Amino acid sequence: MEEKMLKAKSGLPRMVLFIVLYLASIGAVIYGSILLEDNNMLGLVPLIPGILWLCIGFIPFMGLKIIRPQEALVLTLFGKYTGTLKEAGFYYVNPFSTAVNPAAQTKLGQSNDVDNNTKHKLFIEGNTSISMQDLTSGKKLSLKVMTLSNSKQKVNDALGNPVEVGVAVIWRVVDTAKAVFNVDNYKEYLSLQCDAAVRNIVRIYPYDVAPNVDTTGDGQADEGSLRGSSGVVAERIRKEIQEKVIIAGLEILEARITYLAYATEIASVMLQRQQASAIIDARAMIVDGAVSMVEMALNKLSENGIVELDKERKATMVSNLLVVLCGNRDAQPVVNSGSLY
Repeated sequence: MEEKMLKAKSGLPRMVLFIVLYLASIGAVIYGSILLEDNNMLGLVPLIPGILWLCIGFIPFMGLKIIRPQEALVLTLFGKYTGTLKEAGFYYVNPFSTAVNPAAQTKLGQSNDVDNNTKHKLFIEGNTSISMQDLTSGKKLSLKVMTLSNSKQKVNDALGNPVEVGVAVIWRVVDTAKAVFNVDNYKEYLSLQCDAAVRNIVRIYPYDVAPNVDTTGDGQADEGSLRGSSGVVAERIRKEIQEKVIIAGLEILEARITYLAYATEIASVMLQRQQASAIIDARAMIVDGAVSMVEMALNKLSENGIVELDKERKATMVSNLLVVLCGNRDAQPVVNSGSLY
């Protein structure tokens, strides 16, 4: 169903008219009652219409609608979609029109739906404050940019390792008719699609760069990973969510990974693995540097003619220098006053 704008009339002059009519009906009832007290049957002429208007005069007031900036009201008349009010202002519509918003009472912790005991959390957009009237007034749709922060999910990565991932999705309603009529509840629909998209994309990537893993689908191994390619992963999540929620009239502006870690049951093992890898890399760098320094020392001694070393003395010197340069502790020099032989 496509969205259409409702051409509503200004509400202020009609509100003034309804108030005047209500006051006139009260005056008519009083005037008719005075005539009837004098046994003048003409008092029924103002009395009956006055009483009738007092009984049904509240109905026109139901057609007065106030729309604030970045709000929308989807209206139906006896089950038929009549249009959407989007422009901020004070309007008068058919008093029998009904506002529709199936997600009005949905508690996802979203702005206008604050609930801290739910699975999902949604931050308040901007600096907008939320009052109790906003929570209960009812059927208006927010057109503001909102941020859905899904709870952490446990997903297996491309190597089968369980990881926990949390994402924040920035979204807004762009087609109110689709949001209200095409899906049962657009807020819950968005939340479920976020969960599904995270699982579908995260399982393609390893947590860290791994050999022989194709994350792009081109048949060739690459260096994509959840930790190193978080921007690419988030963009793929955004695109997948957008493809699913376009039927609900929603626009996904951005997706971000807010939490990424190994699952608790393997976190300690993976930490040890990372520590071991870091130690190996550090040791390899130390050894490379030590070998270069030993080579430089031998060349300098030979070039400057400070001392002539045979193969056995060179081997001893290389051994001593490598021990000093690669050791974890400070060197303890030993003074040799005798001969090596």
